[in-house]
Amino acid sequence: MISMVSSRLVVRTACTLDCPDTCSLDVTVQNGVIVDIDAATTGDINDFTADFICRKVQQSIKRVHSDARLTTPLIRTGPKGSGQFRTASWDESIELVASKIKLAIMKHGVDSVFGYLYNSSSGVLESSGAMVELFARLGCPEIEHNICAATFGAAWKQTFPGMDAAHPTHMASSQLVVIWGANPTVSNTHLLPILTKCQANGGTVVVIDPRRTGVADRADIHVPLLPGTDAVLALAIARELKQRQILNAQFIAQHTKGSEQFLDAAQEWTLADAACECGIEESVIVSLVNLISSKSPAMLRVGWGIERNRNGGSGMLAVLALWALAGHFSQRGSGIIASTSAVTAAPVLDKLPVVVGSRTKINMNHVARYLLSDVSGQTGVKVLVVQGANPAVSAPDQNRITRALAQEDLFTVVHDQVLTDTAMYADVVLPATTQFEVDDIAASYGVFALQRVRKAIEPIGESRSNTNVALLLAAAMGVKLLTPTADECGIDDIVTLRSADEPIQFKTTFPDGNRAVLFDESSKLALPKPRRIARDSNYPLIMLSPATSRTINSMFAEFDAPAAVVTINPQDALSRHITTGTRVTVHNQLGVVALDCVVADRVRPGTCEIPKGLWRRHTDSGNVSNVLISDDINDLAGGACFNEARVQITKEQ
Repeated sequence: MISMVSSRLVVRTACTLDCPDTCSLDVTVQNGVIVDIDAATTGDINDFTADFICRKVQQSIKRVHSDARLTTPLIRTGPKGSGQFRTASWDESIELVASKIKLAIMKHGVDSVFGYLYNSSSGVLESSGAMVELFARLGCPEIEHNICAATFGAAWKQTFPGMDAAHPTHMASSQLVVIWGANPTVSNTHLLPILTKCQANGGTVVVIDPRRTGVADRADIHVPLLPGTDAVLALAIARELKQRQILNAQFIAQHTKGSEQFLDAAQEWTLADAACECGIEESVIVSLVNLISSKSPAMLRVGWGIERNRNGGSGMLAVLALWALAGHFSQRGSGIIASTSAVTAAPVLDKLPVVVGSRTKINMNHVARYLLSDVSGQTGVKVLVVQGANPAVSAPDQNRITRALAQEDLFTVVHDQVLTDTAMYADVVLPATTQFEVDDIAASYGVFALQRVRKAIEPIGESRSNTNVALLLAAAMGVKLLTPTADECGIDDIVTLRSADEPIQFKTTFPDGNRAVLFDESSKLALPKPRRIARDSNYPLIMLSPATSRTINSMFAEFDAPAAVVTINPQDALSRHITTGTRVTVHNQLGVVALDCVVADRVRPGTCEIPKGLWRRHTDSGNVSNVLISDDINDLAGGACFNEARVQITKEQ
């Protein structure tokens, strides 16, 4: 929908940033320049987001019309990382990139060309369409997105195969809401008014998170467990429900399988043992047992924080299974709120061409190992194409990834909107469009809405969309692409894929006959078997790197970076003679970051936090939190262990 207000053009579109909400937007344009971005409140819109939009979207104009925007292709002239480039034409750049890809494949095979494509803040076509198709048709390795949500996806598929997530608006009817490992304050902000309604209706809100987040401040109960102990807490609650004989026996018999094996696995986790492992009082677990067994309807909102440690798969499986053992389904206000993307993206993904062929699969967390030829038997990588990502500061083990990017014999191409830390290492930098300069389809992963993304302005300078770059490269290499356009997808405004009364889990979705699988011998991780948290006197603190309200991963940090500080609990600060403002080093065997310290009790004892999203320019050494995070993977689907880093903090000498 496009309308005129005075001399201004108002374009109805949808936000594609990596957030569950997928806001309907009205973008006001004057003389080809965006002058306002706000929530759409009338007409065909995502009702979930009708009242407001977040800071990140409001301030997007600062990126769209910034002097930092890349407006022409660049070709490197100086050492990698120096930021020395010359301007180039698109014809020259595409010819150079295409020739390098063709030469690498001819001399070394398809596994020598990597496409690091992680366009999580793009629409469905820009993220999953032509560029993905191009690399599939070339037969190059598929770099899997294990870095985020893969573990959750595998756990959900094992436990509730084919079941829709619950509808978030139904939370207003809940008498108990448990938010586990999620922080809607900085992502999924439209959930907060619903939580307020829930509490106004007499509902109890519990937040389980090592940090006292904004949503934890709103909660009736905050459970600050140690990172990596989610499975232990869930298993202990399950064991106690069985001990008291207050499991939902009828639901378990009718709608689950493998419950006996699951409960056998829970037997080792007594209340006392679990309290010690989780770093919380035994009485806190008892309170959770009381609430889960007595409050109904009850809703669980799971977040990706559960998966980001060595026990991530165990944690996800145990938390999901706990809700089945308690039988919190089959009525409005009960169930599990999780990702809706399997429903919303399907109508577009089903229109994308299927490329048949065998391809090497690469765990995204381990790309640096391949770039450095640290994987035995693997073809050396000669060309790296990065799109919609900034691995120099977002991938684990920052020292390793920057060493890889700095290799002179690795030809690197970066397609992005601004000169990111990764682009500084590129041989060719291609200017990219923003979400306001393309036509696309936005699939929500927080509600059941599929929306049309309309171009509000023409591309800035010579920037080009992901689709356009793919088509240019394909033409230069003689490859035919079949990805449809946004117009060909048949989405005009908004498609609501579930009614306001649906889904009701185990009633309108996952009906009689389907069962929650709590144990499956054929699965790679049949039971949640958490490893105990290792205590290390050399590195006694667990470091978290949480998202903030300022950035999407590292996006927007060029103008709105979070504070470059490390936050530590007063108890841990006292023993180190540290106060707020003290310059400290955060270090482990992988690296070191020098930062100012903030002392605050919102982080629990035994932990610290450095915000996600910082760029190299924001610290003296150029290191961010990821320099302290290993590229080890967790116990299901090879997920990242961002909340696994063990560190020490000392005063800077």
